[in-house]
Amino acid sequence: MSTLRELKGRIGSVASSEKITGAMKMISSAKMHKAEQALSRIVPFRSQLQTIMGNLVATDAEYTSELTEVRDVKTIAIVILGSDDGLCGAYNINLFKGLLAHINRLREKSPELEVVVYPVGKKMVKAVSKLGAKGVTCKVLTSVSSKSGIDEVRGMTSALRDAFLRKEFDAVDVVFMKFISSGRQRMNVQRLLPVSPEAFDSVKKGNRPYIFEPDANKIYNTILPLYIISIMQEVFGQNVASEQAARVMAMQSANDNASKLLDSLKLEYNKLRQQSITTELLDILGGQVDK
Repeated sequence: MSTLRELKGRIGSVASSEKITGAMKMISSAKMHKAEQALSRIVPFRSQLQTIMGNLVATDAEYTSELTEVRDVKTIAIVILGSDDGLCGAYNINLFKGLLAHINRLREKSPELEVVVYPVGKKMVKAVSKLGAKGVTCKVLTSVSSKSGIDEVRGMTSALRDAFLRKEFDAVDVVFMKFISSGRQRMNVQRLLPVSPEAFDSVKKGNRPYIFEPDANKIYNTILPLYIISIMQEVFGQNVASEQAARVMAMQSANDNASKLLDSLKLEYNKLRQQSITTELLDILGGQVDK
């Protein structure tokens, strides 16, 4: 009977776990849909800025900006976005592997390259802080997390932009998980600085003639910083949506495993219970025969 009590306790524990993972899946699913809605509001703003920049680039007007200056990359800053919370499967591990692969690719082209990594998210900070590679430095921004709003994102982006203008970095890359659908996310690397004119090629073809007021150069240097901030804001939105999607999948997998384990334990419990009843019946029949 002690075995039956033990199995009954395990069944109760697994059943509780199944309910918890189911509830967590529902919460993560709601957060994912909320993140999707927020992302759908960010994209049109970035797209409109991109359209304006594309129209400017397509004209014969003269414009210059230090934010588009291409230099020999001797020092690069890499911002990698992870999560603050766990229970999202291999989400952070895949991002960290992507970071290492990106650093290796850069080092193959330039072995003496200095890399400064800015991890975002407690889990990613913990992983990146263990990097001991030569020429790789980790800098933690305490004011920014994976859940940061537009003000924190704007502040971080402005700091990176100013560092680029001071030539502390020759380039700035962002490593993040791009949200494609609830069941699919893809690790992505985007060059934030310098801004490449090729980013506006897609809107050049369908542009219309514009009269710019004030002059094109002033508009260019006003819109370009806003475009950079909108890119970083969209990246943060992609990261939040991808994190919640990964957590939904992880909780679904945990819920399925708990359900399978629960069925297995119930079957084993019923077998032992039936065996115990059969043994008791045989004892009763054996006692009657003896009489």
